[in-house]
Amino acid sequence: MRNLETKLLMVFSTTLGRKVSLFVSDPREDLTEEEIKAAMEQIVEKNIFAPRFGEALESPLEAKVVQTATTGYDLVI
Repeated sequence: MRNLETKLLMVFSTTLGRKVSLFVSDPREDLTEEEIKAAMEQIVEKNIFAPRFGEALESPLEAKVVQTATTGYDLVI
């Protein structure tokens, strides 16, 4: 059985200089670059996620759609 999984990967920099990734499963297929950028900027502006205590997301760095194909096997052991 083959399964295709699609995720939107968004990468942010933090106030401590680290990179933090946020995945969203099953993003809309017609999602535009402008919508992704606006969402990432709003996530930073609203301080929605705190990676660690005393740390905040500082700015969007990159975004991409990642598709992973998985093939399962029914093994009899």
